[in-house]
Amino acid sequence: MTADDGGLRASPADLLRPQVRPPWLASLVDNVDRVPDAFRRRVPPELLAALTGAQAQSSRDAAVLVLFSGPHAEQLPGAVPDDADLLLTVRAGTLRHHAGQAAFPGGAADPEDAGPVHTALREANEETGIDPARLHPLATLDRMFIPPSGFHVVPVLAYSPDPGPVMVVNESETAAVARVPLRAFINPDNRLMVSRTGAERRYAGPAFLLNEMLVWGFTGHVISAMLDVAGWAQPWNTEDVRELDEAMELVGDDRGEASVLGAEDSEEPR
Repeated sequence: MTADDGGLRASPADLLRPQVRPPWLASLVDNVDRVPDAFRRRVPPELLAALTGAQAQSSRDAAVLVLFSGPHAEQLPGAVPDDADLLLTVRAGTLRHHAGQAAFPGGAADPEDAGPVHTALREANEETGIDPARLHPLATLDRMFIPPSGFHVVPVLAYSPDPGPVMVVNESETAAVARVPLRAFINPDNRLMVSRTGAERRYAGPAFLLNEMLVWGFTGHVISAMLDVAGWAQPWNTEDVRELDEAMELVGDDRGEASVLGAEDSEEPR
């Protein structure tokens, strides 16, 4: 991207336009400062303590784009338009970290980036081909630490009534790109807990089984927290805990939302 692509050389504060959010995103944008607390509530205390110690040793910065798309329409409280969606990618299986994992588009900050908003928009363009000029950055979340990559990641919340086409730009980094219906995340039948064992401890976190993808880890935690803060979450079975390998074997069966990778949903993430 060039220096003036999509106005990305504006200051980080100038790039944020929370007033552009549609009515159905108001509860999330207006309470975005509550997302980190909602995130931490689903993380075991001992894991939080371990992460706090590890993040103090890392100075690697990154940002991800949390892009909601849908009509600028009024909705009943707690409701979203049927055609509202969230942009996700699936990382290539050959990558060193988080291979094959569903994720928000994003990546490491470059020295010339003007802040996390610039990083998120630039990386999303490079990974999905999306046009930053069609997007409205709304707010940034607190930095969050992600092991084992060692990055401090800033999620950048954004909105577009019509983001245009998305696609896999680099197959060595991205396996798929999809605009996933927001209703698929809200549907309690698509929710479960996924566990992994580390340092002789078993940790479980919120996840979403969406037929063609399993959304877990950092991305699953952030989406779960946003559903809680926005008032979109419905009661779901938190006692349904699956080991990661077991949960991955369920991808593609009939349990998840019918199809989140439709023909127009295109391809690829990172």
